[in-house]
Amino acid sequence: MSKTTYNRIKSVLAEKKKTNKELADALKIAPETVSSWCTNSVQPSIKRLFDIALYLEVEATDLLVSVKISKG
Repeated sequence: MSKTTYNRIKSVLAEKKKTNKELADALKIAPETVSSWCTNSVQPSIKRLFDIALYLEVEATDLLVSVKISKG
């Protein structure tokens, strides 16, 4: 069974040359929590998503996978 990808946190961390541990330290949370977000096992709350975006200097929407709805 394939896992659905909801966020791009892992990709954005790589783009910004930041580590899971650096993000965890900045947010004062366990590195395991960041790891679970990066593997899409768990999703961050909306507030946390904005905290992550602020730390990474991106828009919160940049952290989410886009879903295109086709009208047919």
